[in-house]
Amino acid sequence: MSGALLRCGEFLRGLRGWRALLAAALAGAVYALGFAPLEIFPAMLFGLAALVVLLDGAGLRPKPVRRAALLGWGFGFGQFTAGMHWIFYPFLVDPAAHAWEIPFVALLFPGGLALFVALSTALAMPFWHGRARVFVLAAAYAGGEWLRGHVLTGLPWNLPAYGWGASLGILQSSAVLGAYGLSLLTVLFGFSLAEVFSAPRRWVLPAAMAGLFAVLWIGGDIHLAVNPPLDVPGVRLRLVQPNIPQNEKYLRPLVARNWGRLIGLSTHPAAAPPTVIIWPEAAPPVLLQRAPVAMDDIAVTIGTDKILLTGNERLAIEADGSRRFFNSFFVFGPGGALLATYDKFHLVPFGEYLPYEFTLRALGITRLVGFPGSFSAGDGPHTVKVPGAPAFGPLICYEILFPGAVVGDSRPQWLVNVTDDSWFGPWAGPRQHLLAARVRAIEEALPVVRAANTGISAVIDAEGRVTAMLGLGRTGYVDAPLPKAAPRTVYARYGDLLFLVLFLLCLALAWASARMEGRLISV
Repeated sequence: MSGALLRCGEFLRGLRGWRALLAAALAGAVYALGFAPLEIFPAMLFGLAALVVLLDGAGLRPKPVRRAALLGWGFGFGQFTAGMHWIFYPFLVDPAAHAWEIPFVALLFPGGLALFVALSTALAMPFWHGRARVFVLAAAYAGGEWLRGHVLTGLPWNLPAYGWGASLGILQSSAVLGAYGLSLLTVLFGFSLAEVFSAPRRWVLPAAMAGLFAVLWIGGDIHLAVNPPLDVPGVRLRLVQPNIPQNEKYLRPLVARNWGRLIGLSTHPAAAPPTVIIWPEAAPPVLLQRAPVAMDDIAVTIGTDKILLTGNERLAIEADGSRRFFNSFFVFGPGGALLATYDKFHLVPFGEYLPYEFTLRALGITRLVGFPGSFSAGDGPHTVKVPGAPAFGPLICYEILFPGAVVGDSRPQWLVNVTDDSWFGPWAGPRQHLLAARVRAIEEALPVVRAANTGISAVIDAEGRVTAMLGLGRTGYVDAPLPKAAPRTVYARYGDLLFLVLFLLCLALAWASARMEGRLISV
């Protein structure tokens, strides 16, 4: 077995030119198998190990930094193409307007995100010595993932931490480390496996990392066992999933049908009537501000003892007569009274706003959401107080992706994530989005209630367990109690501080390893 691993490592190190680049892209695609819906975490780890072995080969040749950057870019390109292949689906909702953009997206989207990996591998290569290279690359790669989650509003989709979707026990460690801290340990584990492909009997670091993750797994499972789900008395949720395809949502002949489906599912009889009804993002097929008949229907649906939470576009008329649109969250109380609104603050580039709008429109590139101009951004996360239920934090669609950015100054008792995952296709995208919501629940120790147009609608407790769910492509509703919040976690108190500590620790271990091997790193 050891001989076969060494021969495999020798083969990868010996690849040159386009063959090495292709191998890096294939390694990135294998790494992406760790994410939902497949969740094959050994593939994720060995994909990371293959990247280190390929970089070992780059370090033996002229211009190693340039070669390392190219291999890192190839790895990222393979990863994002395979792991986020659903990104092409929104361009097929209105193919006449957007299908021509798909070839550009196929190159620019994964190719642009891959630049973060290229930067990480290029920065690590000048310090590429022995075991130290594993620690340096782990720090650089995790730092690149943090940048990916913040630069240009950020897109922290499929962070390495999410490769543990098969183990809710390991994901419990994000309550302390956060997604970025768990991501750093994950890539360190994967990179450490390169040692067994490099020389015989170099198993100490991989064994130590395997032992650490075994401890995280067992500790997380024990935490789940001693913390069973508890519910808030007197609060009964109904999550409505109308399952309306995106290309049928706003067609004038279907508006009455779509609205009737929302109302019908909301008012369907139940043994224990709901006290809180939740509709998905942009669920009403009309602008509620200008639809008095729809508002009358909402008043009847709510009656005197319910509240309704829903996404809908909001129109604001400025003093100069200009119009601004917001992707908003509306809270309606008894009798249909509007109690609160919340405006989405993390907007999707090219989906809800167009960067450099004037220039790109001149080139024929437009947004995917068919409103005039770009959406305006709100002012950040808020906590909303409502009658008959604990205060909650509204989040619209991919706002749930951002670690440490889902709770405002005042801590809510639950999070409500309304989304329209019909944009994300019928397979991988919605499942990856759901997993991110579960990790946010663990990080903040807050239940997450998720209403999605075409699924997956779910109630998630403060430990990330799904307590009720309606799957993809199904029309219906979920009736469930509201889980209780848990005490604030270490991550909720200190954010990414422990990620920074782990980052610096990796650099310190790299320096110490280099000294032990007689190769002091000079900065």
